[in-house]
Amino acid sequence: MPKTQIAMKVNGKPVEALVEPRTLLIHFLREQLSLTGPHIGCDTSHCGACTVDVDGRSVKSCTVFAVQAEGAEVLTIEGIAAADGALHALQEGFREMHGLQCGFCTPGMITRAYRLLQENPDPTEADIRFGIAGNLCRCTGYQNIVKAIQFAAAKLAGRPLQEAAE
Repeated sequence: MPKTQIAMKVNGKPVEALVEPRTLLIHFLREQLSLTGPHIGCDTSHCGACTVDVDGRSVKSCTVFAVQAEGAEVLTIEGIAAADGALHALQEGFREMHGLQCGFCTPGMITRAYRLLQENPDPTEADIRFGIAGNLCRCTGYQNIVKAIQFAAAKLAGRPLQEAAE
């Protein structure tokens, strides 16, 4: 099968590659760029484990061809922490508020929550639950995930932080 040249920015860095037109963005990220943070869960766009940010929108990368991301800015969980390694408020929130258990859904959940807080810096609990509804977690009851996102929203806004979850 003939390959197509693509170019995009991934986590702020220019990337160029040859891909088959049928290559999904998730496979391009994981197999060609070795960015294994986004996970392959259901391959049907139902679980959200593969969520990445493309040009300022949350996208389930198992439903997008890599060629469709030509010229785009793609952000994965690997690009959310600061360049010096300091955790983003969301990553810190998930750690402090025990917002993860097995961790499989966490990269997609954090990436979706990142975009949610860009769109709504002061979400209510209902806003958060609606905003992450496309990302499934099989381990938690979502309570601590919601607390983690509230923690991050407060920290980013400079408001007092909640106590850590028990």
